Amino acid sequence: MKQLTKAEEEIMQALWQLQMANVKSIIDILPEPKPAYNTVSTIVRILESKGFVDYEKQGKGHVYFPIVAKEFYSNQSINKLVDNYFQGSFKSMVSFFVQKNDVDVKDIEILIDEINKNK
Repeated sequence: MKQLTKAEEEIMQALWQLQMANVKSIIDILPEPKPAYNTVSTIVRILESKGFVDYEKQGKGHVYFPIVAKEFYSNQSINKLVDNYFQGSFKSMVSFFVQKNDVDVKDIEILIDEINKNK
């Protein structure tokens, strides 16, 4: 699966939240400073060419919707992160975050509970 740029991910986050939207609606929920209409329109067309977005014609315009689920993309991105920076080891990744970010023991206990539930 193709990786997205930061700008493309921002537009996808908006589409995942909205489910279906025209360019104006996407811009409305983006943080300040708002990108130009033409910029968002171009990014949406790039996302369409990458297979992340499709559209339906509505009047003179288009309504866009994601065709890649957020969970699927998130899973692919996390796996790529683990493969590229932690030699494919989730244990190494968790260890890194524990060492570098002062992960609270309570957070680790919650993670262990989640892991045990999914066994």
